[in-house]
Amino acid sequence: MTVRSGPPFFVTRRGVFISGCEGAASKQGWLLTFSRIRSIVRAIFYFFYGLVYNSSNFPCETCMIGIFDSGVGGMTVAKAVEQLLPQYRIAYFGDLARTPYGSKSPETIIAYARQNTEFLLGQGAKIIIVACNTAASVASEILQQEFPVPVFEVISPAVRKAIITSRSGRIGVIGTRATVKSGVYEKKILAEQPGYTVYSQACPLLVPLVEEGWLNKRETKMILRRYLQPLRLRQVDTFVLGCTHYPLLKDLIQPRIGKRVAIIDSSEVVAESLAHFLGSHPDIEQQLERNGESHYYVSDVTDAALDIAKKVFGRPITLEKVTSDIFNRSHVS
Repeated sequence: MTVRSGPPFFVTRRGVFISGCEGAASKQGWLLTFSRIRSIVRAIFYFFYGLVYNSSNFPCETCMIGIFDSGVGGMTVAKAVEQLLPQYRIAYFGDLARTPYGSKSPETIIAYARQNTEFLLGQGAKIIIVACNTAASVASEILQQEFPVPVFEVISPAVRKAIITSRSGRIGVIGTRATVKSGVYEKKILAEQPGYTVYSQACPLLVPLVEEGWLNKRETKMILRRYLQPLRLRQVDTFVLGCTHYPLLKDLIQPRIGKRVAIIDSSEVVAESLAHFLGSHPDIEQQLERNGESHYYVSDVTDAALDIAKKVFGRPITLEKVTSDIFNRSHVS
């Protein structure tokens, strides 16, 4: 066996090949892929970011609550946070250019969630709320592991609320294809209450309808009736809106699922969860700036998004278009 006398590494199309020893007829080494390199760099960066974060227990001029969603639906979360915690600033990001997330692969959704989180941290976010059920179902645990800030998601608070609300143990859930396919609501509910029954229905057309502003169209009502009829026949007594776009359709959903059915709005319960967290973690609460201006960023601006933002908040909202290269990276990282 001889020691390789050439360069210790060289770049290939897939990554960097680090060479070791070689025999007479074979090469030995390690291929460090570009995606792996990005993960290592990210981990190193946020390790040192975490050291600074954990040592800075004082208010700053840009420290905010960061919230992201695949589009405008997460504005219902931002509104709920604003109503419950009006003293804090919000940095919201809606990924309108890449919506909907529900039809994307898990790998792509995770990549988008990482990029969105990195952007909000760059704006001064000290807390992240994943206001997208699709992203929360596949990426929230990864974000919690990789980033040194508290990461909230909309699923767990909604699950807890549904469990304590249901009287019959028959719970209905509607969501995107990705959320329903993940089975996250069933897993979490049955882990707490094995005797409960969960009925889920994918509603892939609802997010595009909301994003287009079709909140009271005849077609939207017909599609809702088609989606909700199977769950109504199951006689559920508690109904989870498993997407933050869906509260914008709540007035249409209630009569079609049943007036006596309790509807769980994840935007409201995650805001309550955040308020409880801040009350029990003064070290983090004290870092948030008070009474400053909130910012609402989007990756694209549409007339429909402006109209929906005005409807959600009850006032005109300035949507700031993001042109950062962070959203032009490869889907998979």
